[in-house]
Amino acid sequence: MSKFSWLWRATSRNKPQDDDKTSSEQPEGGDRRRLLQALSALVGGSALTAMSPPAEAKDASELPPPKRALTGRDAAGKSVFKSFDVTSKVVEIDSNPGLTFYELYRTEGVPQLTGMEPDPMLAGTVAFPGPGGTMFRLISYPPRRPEGWKPPAGVTFKSALEEMSEKVPRMGDHFDLSAPGMHTSDTIDYGVVVRGEMTLELDDGQTVHLRQGDCIVQNGTRHRWRNPLPEPCLMAFISVGGQRA
Repeated sequence: MSKFSWLWRATSRNKPQDDDKTSSEQPEGGDRRRLLQALSALVGGSALTAMSPPAEAKDASELPPPKRALTGRDAAGKSVFKSFDVTSKVVEIDSNPGLTFYELYRTEGVPQLTGMEPDPMLAGTVAFPGPGGTMFRLISYPPRRPEGWKPPAGVTFKSALEEMSEKVPRMGDHFDLSAPGMHTSDTIDYGVVVRGEMTLELDDGQTVHLRQGDCIVQNGTRHRWRNPLPEPCLMAFISVGGQRA
């Protein structure tokens, strides 16, 4: 059915019978005029829709922490939800307020899929997995800092890396001391922007701007992240441990 037929029939029903009779005798130009009227009505409706203000998006900083649904099996072998809550391992970096790691799950080697495994995050986290291992995490990056912003009193680049390594073992070891923010790991990292926007920088100042839903595949390359917006950015990462050639 034509998308204009409802407009055409509605117009015809509202016209007197004499008009209907006359319209059947009208030349092709009359049909064209009615089609133009239908198009005008449709465009007018679209214009009104376009003029309506969009609903305001909720600020990312006001959203609750992401939850993790963890599945497994019961004694009868049936699939069950073992938990559905915020991960047991949430790491906040005090030296960089707003930087938060949600450590979701990790494996080493080839996983044994019994469904009875305990939550590995209860035993702690690691910066990156070893060869064949995996690490699944969300990272909330702080908003772009305003001009003149300074870190908390007493914080230095070195002390910030030490805090990261203390809370996420050996994370600070992967950072380049000569270029703050640049870091490298022996992993392939699959990443996606969940909320907000992010700039990914590689060597020689190469950058790409990522928006919500954009993805990256990081092949063990040196890089750093910069949040270009005055609101937090949430990204999801799955790291797969490899061996550097």
